[in-house]
Amino acid sequence: MNFDWKQLEEFIQERMRKTRLPGVSLALIEGEEAVYARGYGFRDVEKALPATPHTFYGIGSVTKSFTALAVLKLEEAGALNLEDPVHRFLDLRLHPFGEPVRVHHLLTHTSGLPALAYAEALIRYAQGTSGQFLPLSSVDDFLAWLNGAEDWVETRPGERWFYLNEGYILLGGIVEKLTGKPFREYVREEILKPLGMEKSFFLGEEPTPGVEWATPYVIPSQATPRPGKAMPIPIGSDGGLVSSVSELTKYLALFLRQGEPLIRRASYKQMIQPRVPLPHKPHPSFFGDLVVPLYAYGLMVQPFLGYSLVGHGGSVLVYTAYLGFVPERGLGVAVLANGSGYPMGQIAQVALALALGEDPAKLPFVRWEKLLDSVCGIYSTYRGGMRMSVRPKGGALEAVQEDREAPLSYILTVEEIAPNRVGCLAHLGDRRLPVEFRTLGKEVELVFERYKLRREAPLVG
Repeated sequence: MNFDWKQLEEFIQERMRKTRLPGVSLALIEGEEAVYARGYGFRDVEKALPATPHTFYGIGSVTKSFTALAVLKLEEAGALNLEDPVHRFLDLRLHPFGEPVRVHHLLTHTSGLPALAYAEALIRYAQGTSGQFLPLSSVDDFLAWLNGAEDWVETRPGERWFYLNEGYILLGGIVEKLTGKPFREYVREEILKPLGMEKSFFLGEEPTPGVEWATPYVIPSQATPRPGKAMPIPIGSDGGLVSSVSELTKYLALFLRQGEPLIRRASYKQMIQPRVPLPHKPHPSFFGDLVVPLYAYGLMVQPFLGYSLVGHGGSVLVYTAYLGFVPERGLGVAVLANGSGYPMGQIAQVALALALGEDPAKLPFVRWEKLLDSVCGIYSTYRGGMRMSVRPKGGALEAVQEDREAPLSYILTVEEIAPNRVGCLAHLGDRRLPVEFRTLGKEVELVFERYKLRREAPLVG
């Protein structure tokens, strides 16, 4: 493998600097061999302890693939059928438009129930950023809570994808019902131990002595990162697992072996079969007819540089994660961080692109970042009569007309992209103002409704 390590390292360190991520760990495998593994930054900033491939982080919703794997193992054992209604196993009085929610619907997030934000409430409450306390400690608690959501259903089961953490809690409850064991115990005995992932554990449990555990960090938008809390997640089947990239390579190798020895090849194929599109639409003038990602069972599938990328991301605010693999080429990657900043899935894609011998500049998000960098900066009108700053804001752009007492802020949405020109609309109340960026050699001009400005300097940081 002709891998440009330096290009990857520069990419990661630059994104960490811009988003103030304390630590990142990454491992890349080919077949069953780790071909690259490294930590970046700190697992603990205050103690100046470095992140390594053996540092443990919460992996968030990457846990969902373990839950799906557990359900498929039970299907192989004849304990359930994926078409079974959920009420066969749990006391769930939820029938969207009179139709039963089935196990298959929970696996694919197509129950018809939109996200109820239990996890968002608990996680942010624990970190002191927002949210609320919810007394949900068991599957029975969740059932009592969910049984009041009948009038929140949006579609019939199977019609549309709504990411539903609560649905994966129910899957964990089904595993417990059928095995007579706590979900965590079943996963530990039937998945983690057979794969040699003995040190992986769940949030709320004590780690094995000597384990390098990353300090969790909250990263405020305009302040220094501060230590957060590694809070327990009830049941844990939607996002409670803790692992390291070195242990996750063993899990990746399972998929590159097509499930052996934990599940049969037919179950592996069932697990990665694309089933429902995600409601994510690419920008047509920039990305053309790019196919949207699809959800399988606890994994997403998307086109990737002529291949398929199968994987899943995860976040519990103070930890973020991504695990993915390219089955056609036998490549896999795991990326973990102790904070929310730059998306781990995008770091993973850059690593896989380089491993495939491809230029990361082909990746849509890299092209998008380059586009934003080309127009962001500090602008001024003729002889500095007015100054305006343009910077990224939630996937769009924010333009601020500078004033110490009453600055004006506009959200800019990109509407048209052409060579040396980016057309936008500025949104201010009920008004939509035309905005145009023009690149003239090294100079960038901004025509903002009635004003013409020129860039004095690009953004720093």
